[in-house]
Amino acid sequence: MSGFVSFVGSGPGDPELLTLKAVNRLKQADAVLFDDLSSGPILSHVRAGADLVGVGKRAGRPSPKQDHVSRLLLDYAESGQRVVRLKSGDGGMFGRLEEEVVTLQAAGIPYEIIPGIPSACAAAAAAGIPLTRRLTARRVQFVTGHDVTGALPEDLNLAALADGQATTVVFMGKRTFPKLVKMLMDHGLPGDTPALLAENVSHPDQLLARSTLEELARRLEDGPGTNPALILYGPLAGEAP
Repeated sequence: MSGFVSFVGSGPGDPELLTLKAVNRLKQADAVLFDDLSSGPILSHVRAGADLVGVGKRAGRPSPKQDHVSRLLLDYAESGQRVVRLKSGDGGMFGRLEEEVVTLQAAGIPYEIIPGIPSACAAAAAAGIPLTRRLTARRVQFVTGHDVTGALPEDLNLAALADGQATTVVFMGKRTFPKLVKMLMDHGLPGDTPALLAENVSHPDQLLARSTLEELARRLEDGPGTNPALILYGPLAGEAP
């Protein structure tokens, strides 16, 4: 008998930012496969006796391969269990959701997708700024700062990323940001464009650092550190609440 998989977005990490549906699925689950950033207090909603399996991926650290994670999902679901695949932020945003969904589809296993608060939205809220504004920030764009090798992607749309009238959010980009900034400035984006580094968003050790593209690039060249982070740049990024 086939089980059922719920892909649950856990938001940025603060358990109070979970949706009611996410909490409900955690309480019902027989097994929870969770990302690193979805651990901690969030897992307190899981019922006693359920299997908890850490499958998170972190840059620069030993991490489970994607095919191993997909195989675990199949093993639990094919044994008839209710499975939660707990993903940080929103699973559909740089969360490799599609690869796991395709695996379930091929095996004929039913599933649902429960959205979570995207970390970009949580970072902007923590900084007390909007992501858009009439006339000055009419567009928002999300981009990953590394490809499968950990390097800056080679096929970036630099004309779009150098748009001074957009709010741009870079995911997983601390290591490659200095290189990206040089390319953006070569495409006409001023080095004094406001930038915001948001680390450990919604956690007790959250850090928000406002600067400019050039200043942040210099800081990250000295050492990006290991804290998970987002980088926002654009006309609103430097504003204080």
